[in-house]
Amino acid sequence: MLFPSGLCDRRDFLRVGGGLALAATGGLQGRAAVVSRGRAKACILVYLLGGPPQLDTFDLKPNAPSEIRGPFRPIATREPGVHICEHFPLLAGMTDRYALVRSVSYPNHNHTPMIYYTLTGRMVARPNEDNDVRPPQRGDYPHVGSVLARHLPAPHGLPGYVAVPELATRSSLSGQFRRVRQLLRGGAAGFLGPVFDPLSVNGDPGTRDAIPALALPRDVNEIRLDQRAALLSVLEQGGPASQATHMHRTLRQQAVTLTGASGGAAAFFSLDGESMAVRERYGRNRFGRAMLLARRLAETGVPMTAIHFNEMTICDGWDTHGKNFEALQSELLPMVDQSLSALIEDLHQRGLLDETMVIVMGEFGRTPRINGDAGRDHWGSCQSVLLAGGGIRGGMVYGASDRIAAYPIDNPVDPVDIHATLYHCMGLDHEHMNDQLQRPQPLSTGRVISALV
Repeated sequence: MLFPSGLCDRRDFLRVGGGLALAATGGLQGRAAVVSRGRAKACILVYLLGGPPQLDTFDLKPNAPSEIRGPFRPIATREPGVHICEHFPLLAGMTDRYALVRSVSYPNHNHTPMIYYTLTGRMVARPNEDNDVRPPQRGDYPHVGSVLARHLPAPHGLPGYVAVPELATRSSLSGQFRRVRQLLRGGAAGFLGPVFDPLSVNGDPGTRDAIPALALPRDVNEIRLDQRAALLSVLEQGGPASQATHMHRTLRQQAVTLTGASGGAAAFFSLDGESMAVRERYGRNRFGRAMLLARRLAETGVPMTAIHFNEMTICDGWDTHGKNFEALQSELLPMVDQSLSALIEDLHQRGLLDETMVIVMGEFGRTPRINGDAGRDHWGSCQSVLLAGGGIRGGMVYGASDRIAAYPIDNPVDPVDIHATLYHCMGLDHEHMNDQLQRPQPLSTGRVISALV
C-alpha cells in the first residue's frame, strides 16, 4: 500500500494507521539490541532539503578564486581557528556546544537518490535517475526516525517519530513555490510497516490546522468524543484477538487521545504555553515554530522529530541553482542562525542538550564553482554537517576538505557514518537488527565517528 497523500479525517487516519509510531507493537519481533542506555534520549533532525552550500555556511574558502569563494566572508567563533559564515553571528558565539564535520561525501549528485540515502542509509535501485519521484513503497528501507520509533519507547499517547512536515516535493506556480502532495521515498517506515510511519505536521506548527486529521469536527465536543470512544470499546469486546486488531485498537486509542485532549497529549503540539519572548527568540516564521515544536517534543521524550525544511520564496528551499547568495543572505542563513541557535541555547538552559542530539544536514552540498545564474549546482562529493548534544563533543571540527571544498582530504565521512553515530548515541547496536520476517539487517552500514563521541 502506498502512503496516503492527504489525510483529511480520523477515518482516513485510522485506516492507514495514522503514521503513529507505537512503542508497543503487539508482537513485532526482531528488535535491535539496546547495548547501553545512550546519553541521548531524543533526536532532532534538521534536514535542509535541496542541499546547503558548504562554501557559504560552515566551510568557507576565503583564499579561493572569486568564482569559487563567492561574496561571503568568514567570521571568528568561540573556538580559536574555527571560522564560519558571517551570516551566522549567533551560531558563531556557541561553537563550544556543537561539532562540525566538513568531510561528508558520497559520489552521487541527484536529489531523490541522495535524499533516500541520507535518510535511510541505503541507495535506491536506480541512483542515476535525478527525476525519480516514485511514491514511497512498503519495501523501502526506513527513515532513521522510523528506526528510532521502532526500537525506543515513546511517551504514552505520543508517536515515536514526528515529521514537520512530511518529506515531499514542491513545484513552481507563477514564480512562487507551493507545496505539492507528492511524497518522496525515504521519509517513512518502509518495510517496518505503517505503525512506524511519522505523524506528519503539515500545517503551520502550533495551529489548529497543523494536523488536520486530529482536529475535532465543529459539531463534536470532547464529551461526545469520549462517549463515542467508550461505545466503540464496548462493541469491540469479545472480538478477534489478532495482532492486527490489537495494533488497530491501540492506534485508535492514540488517535482519540491526541484528538480530544485539552490538557493531554495533544497539548504537546500546541505552542500556546510558550512565552512571547521564547517565540520571538526562535523566530516568528514557520521554520522557527517547527524548531520550537521540536524542542517541546524532545522535552517530553519523543525519540525523533525531523524537520524536512525547504519552504522559502526566492529559491526552492536550499536548491539554489540561481540567486544563491540573495536567497542565503536574505532568507536562509538568518533563519537558520536565529532558530538553530535558539534551539541549542534553549536545550542547554533547560538541561536537555546532553540528552538531545541535534543533526543539521541536507542530501548533499553544492558545487564549488558558481554558475552563470549566480547559483551553485548539486554536489554530493562534499558537504558539511553540524552535530550537537546527546554525547557529541562540542567545539570540534572533524575532517577537512580541499582548497575549494570539492573533496575531503582528511577523515572522509559517509552519510551512513552519521547514522551509526546517532544510533550509538541513542544506545542502539547500529550493526544488528532483524526485519519483520526475521531477516538480518544492520541498522546502519556505517561506522561510529568515535572522535566526536
